Amino acid sequence: MTTIGVLSGGLVTAAAASPRPVPAASALAGDREATANKAMVVHFFDQLFNHGNLAVIDRFVRPDYIQHHPNSPDGRDALRQYVTGLRAAHPELHVTVERALAEGDLVLLHSNSVSEPGTKGQAVVDVFRVQDGKIAEHWDVTQPVPDTSVSGNDMFSTLSAPQRQWPDPRVSTAESKRIATTMFNEVTAGRDVTAFDRYAVDPFYQHNPQSPNGIAAAKGFFASVLENPGFSVSVKQVIAQGDYVAIHALYKFAPDDPGTPVLDLYRVRDGKVVEHWDVIQSVPAVSAVSANDNTMF
Repeated sequence: MTTIGVLSGGLVTAAAASPRPVPAASALAGDREATANKAMVVHFFDQLFNHGNLAVIDRFVRPDYIQHHPNSPDGRDALRQYVTGLRAAHPELHVTVERALAEGDLVLLHSNSVSEPGTKGQAVVDVFRVQDGKIAEHWDVTQPVPDTSVSGNDMFSTLSAPQRQWPDPRVSTAESKRIATTMFNEVTAGRDVTAFDRYAVDPFYQHNPQSPNGIAAAKGFFASVLENPGFSVSVKQVIAQGDYVAIHALYKFAPDDPGTPVLDLYRVRDGKVVEHWDVIQSVPAVSAVSANDNTMF
């Protein structure tokens, strides 16, 4: 995407530049609210997990807090007990937020949670729903970070240019969402791996530890998966901001499969998907394990 106001390395004159659409007042208000929500959630998250400041729970979390993490009950008290126990077991716990997205009332944090210094830790995506300025609901997906990857890429860095971890406000959120979700839906629901040729571009940097870089590898992986007639993907949430698009979905490999929660994160630059991260977690048997009745979605 060509940045507004810049063309071929030089500034566009007022006469040459296309008029920039003026956002509606409601859209501007929504952007401001999403920005405020993101700032609040990032502050809350850092204070809670890196500093053990339990006071932020009463300040920023609603009393009727809804929890989708299978090991945690609903409510503030359960969150307080969870964090207290976690930090007691792992006093050197440190969580680094690698990127954050906000759209509407949802805020997504992509983090590296390291319980013990010197270990790789966990790749975690947390999604928070904000209501009236307070956190009302939470989902997460967690995966251990392996020592190595097929591509040589880690699970967090940005390799496509410009190497910017957080969303670029100059890039259209709506256009990024359209491109990434169209590609995803054509591949998974349409069972058409050639969608990668239309919507992605090499080197298509890959951060799934088991996948090489490149469109050919992505096509090969999905071609093998789609040979299974029982494979299906149900999209639960899409959160986009700027050049980043996150798709939270349930992957199933048979009709009676409880499924696997997956958070796929795509980066869109110049109208093409250029990079992919994911976090994959197995679903526990809810009746035997889950501490709440909310499911992971």
